[in-house]
Amino acid sequence: MSTTAAPAPALTAAQLATFARDGYVIVQGLWGRSEVADIRAAFFALAEGGVVPGLFEPTAQTGTIVDPLQRYPRVMHPHAHPQLPAGALASRFLLDRRVLPIVEALYGEAAVGVQTMFYFKPPGARGQAFHQDNFYLDAAPRSCLAAWAAIDDVDPENGGLFVVPGSHRLPIQVPERANEQESFTDVLVRPPADMPAIPALLAAGDLLFFDGNLIHGSYPNRSNERFRSSFISHYVAASTTTLSEWYQHNLSADGQIVQFAKPGGTQRPRGD
Repeated sequence: MSTTAAPAPALTAAQLATFARDGYVIVQGLWGRSEVADIRAAFFALAEGGVVPGLFEPTAQTGTIVDPLQRYPRVMHPHAHPQLPAGALASRFLLDRRVLPIVEALYGEAAVGVQTMFYFKPPGARGQAFHQDNFYLDAAPRSCLAAWAAIDDVDPENGGLFVVPGSHRLPIQVPERANEQESFTDVLVRPPADMPAIPALLAAGDLLFFDGNLIHGSYPNRSNERFRSSFISHYVAASTTTLSEWYQHNLSADGQIVQFAKPGGTQRPRGD
């Protein structure tokens, strides 16, 4: 098992300006190759172990259409299962002392980790239609923030993420129904015509930090044999007053449980 390196320096003024302008910033090589190999190995071992109720629930292939996501569904909130090797790693990297200072620099205040996810995205897997994360988290008064870590090298062929620069300035949009032959979720937010989507090219160990209002998504993994594994953490500002009821395993920087009031009205479905 590799050890976690020393804290990274604060973001540069140029990086902060990029985030303010575009709604995202890429930090290259924040995690070492051995660290991402540890994360990858832990989650693939989880997948080989079969069903873990409430965490990893693959289903048998049905019908004539092969869906790789039945074998490799996404893993939701693994940090809530610290008794498992994958869960312990998720907890550690959610509160990673290189990541949290970046999140807090982007917020300008302390942050709370509220979600972790792992995507296997095997060859042939569908993508996820363009969406905004805070549609799901419903954090207020400030939007959530994501730290999207490439566990495999990421490009358009293997279903890498596309981002829409500047779209973080938009409010949360009313979504339409996505094409579920291309997307494993049914929510679609169409980018404005004057805001083109561009690929986020990432090597394993690079992290993409982005605003919860940023429109982003991915297309199917069209490679023959390459997974597009990723580990995603979501954060909210410490000044958050409300958060969707789906987020109950919220951790401060020192690992203490943090509770938020739930937004009023009908809750949105769980997502990312």
